[in-house]
Amino acid sequence: MAAGSLCGGSAVSAGAVQALETITGASRFYAAGETSTVARAAKELVEGATSSAVVDGEVCRVYTARSEFRITWRLSDSASVDDPASKFSLLDMGERALAAPDGAFLRFACLSERVPGSGPVRIDIGVERGGMPTEPEGDPEALKDAYATVAHSFSLAMAKELGCENDGQLKSNPSLDRL
Repeated sequence: MAAGSLCGGSAVSAGAVQALETITGASRFYAAGETSTVARAAKELVEGATSSAVVDGEVCRVYTARSEFRITWRLSDSASVDDPASKFSLLDMGERALAAPDGAFLRFACLSERVPGSGPVRIDIGVERGGMPTEPEGDPEALKDAYATVAHSFSLAMAKELGCENDGQLKSNPSLDRL
């Protein structure tokens, strides 16, 4: 299937389509299944926010003929952050965005009627290569931008699906500026 149809379709922006092609070198993809959608992941996240048992989950798993990568969500316990590993660049998106040549993570705060609690819930969206680890192929900076673009696309889709106030403070396009 085309990248724009993955994970329910609405999560993959035009920029993320190009980014997926940059990351994988492919233009045809296979999703883990029809239930791998942002809507299903948002429902699981809401259920997890009311239970101490579920704090993370998978949004979607995507395959090409040569590779696999995962898009995940995680409820974060606070706004605090550790220093990132040296392979990561810190980006100016959401509350915290990190990008590396083999993955990216974006944290945003969500205040929504759908998500229980009196204050905002912090959500991390991760995009990582799966399967057997291999060295990323291509320009490391272009790969960082590509992973960050995919993380932004899924974060914005999740914020919209959850009804987060002001889309979780995420802009309509990713900011790839390094901090």
